[in-house]
Amino acid sequence: MTFRIGTGTPLREARLQARALATWRDAELLVQLRWDDFVAADRASRRGAFAAYVTALDAEATAPGELADVHSDLAEAA
Repeated sequence: MTFRIGTGTPLREARLQARALATWRDAELLVQLRWDDFVAADRASRRGAFAAYVTALDAEATAPGELADVHSDLAEAA
């Protein structure tokens, strides 16, 4: 039986992947919340609400890259 110790442990890999997926899901949720805020905003606050929505979209767009980084780190560790 072989035990892997160090950075390539399966538990560490699972935690990294779970954290990256949670980050992506949180970013997706924030996009939905910001969109709802934009739709509900009155005329005076629509510009700010839309800017917050676009910022949330930008954050969501980076999340897949972070997930890919985790997967490449896992591939290198294997």
